[in-house]
Amino acid sequence: MDISRKIIHIDMDAFYASVEQRDHPEYRGKPLIIGGDPNKRGVVSTCSYEARKFGVHSAMPTKQAVKKCPQGIFIHGNMEHYKEVSDQIRAIFKRYTELIEPLSLDEAYLDVTENKKGMKSATLIARDIQRTIYRELGLTSSAGVSYNKFIAKIASDYRKPAGLTVVPPEEAAAFLESIPIDKFYGVGKVTAEKMHRLGIHSGKDLKAWSEWDLIREFHKHGYYLYRHVRGESNSLVNPNRDRKSVGKETTFAEDVTEEWLLQQALWRFAGKIETRLQKIHKHGKTVVLKIRYADFSTYTKRLTLNDYILDQQSIYEAGCALLADTFTGEESVRLIGLTVSNLKPVYFENLRLEI
Repeated sequence: MDISRKIIHIDMDAFYASVEQRDHPEYRGKPLIIGGDPNKRGVVSTCSYEARKFGVHSAMPTKQAVKKCPQGIFIHGNMEHYKEVSDQIRAIFKRYTELIEPLSLDEAYLDVTENKKGMKSATLIARDIQRTIYRELGLTSSAGVSYNKFIAKIASDYRKPAGLTVVPPEEAAAFLESIPIDKFYGVGKVTAEKMHRLGIHSGKDLKAWSEWDLIREFHKHGYYLYRHVRGESNSLVNPNRDRKSVGKETTFAEDVTEEWLLQQALWRFAGKIETRLQKIHKHGKTVVLKIRYADFSTYTKRLTLNDYILDQQSIYEAGCALLADTFTGEESVRLIGLTVSNLKPVYFENLRLEI
């Protein structure tokens, strides 16, 4: 483990909502909620900090968001514009280093151990990046600085919005022990609930468990939990991080009970997935179906094929096979999704070079 590395994790604050509030003065200081139509079956994509005070959060049904925040401003958002702004932020990062690993449009890891500015302090670099983003783009960001990605990621969320948290090696143990377990990166809702049942509520509680017991309870994830809570991680910032899956999903305006309507959605998804796979020159071997019923119970089922696929028909047929094995017709479906994973590059063979 190299504790001399200098890693920064930059996370934009309420990114989509902040872009909208920047561009539209009438939204500033007001509870702005971006997502589906509140009169239909939409889901909240993100919201401003003003809306979060009312208990609104991402992935919440918009109808529920209306009940919590009836004075909220609901808009659909503009993903293409957010991508443009994300590119502008990425360009700022590149003034400091080429070792940038994006996690999404609004967050990224930067390795500034060696950097273009010749600055020795990662803390000063992080502050400079935050100031530059705000000065040039009018947006705030939060930053975490440490010697590995895991700690930097947690640290960036520690003092939001516009926060900066630095965790040097000598303070890592105390910092990780103090963190609530559901704030650990990679610990989702289901895992957190299981941990709470086992008496694990903080990093300190987790650290008391042996490696064997964590592996027994959490399998492969337990191996990483044991090391992460001890600040042990050798994961490098990877500027060439591969996309691991391509998928689409939709929430229906009204619950669906007819199988043909679900198949129709799968056909649309398969076409969009094919287009995306062709664009990134990859094909996949595993197809995953996601179904959420009217009671919000959610199920996923996967099928790993013998051969790699990327065409719409093959993706659709695999999705329909999973659907037939999952959907009984006795329950109403609220959401359906289809994903192709286990990706690898497509190597085009038999190409003829003409001279």
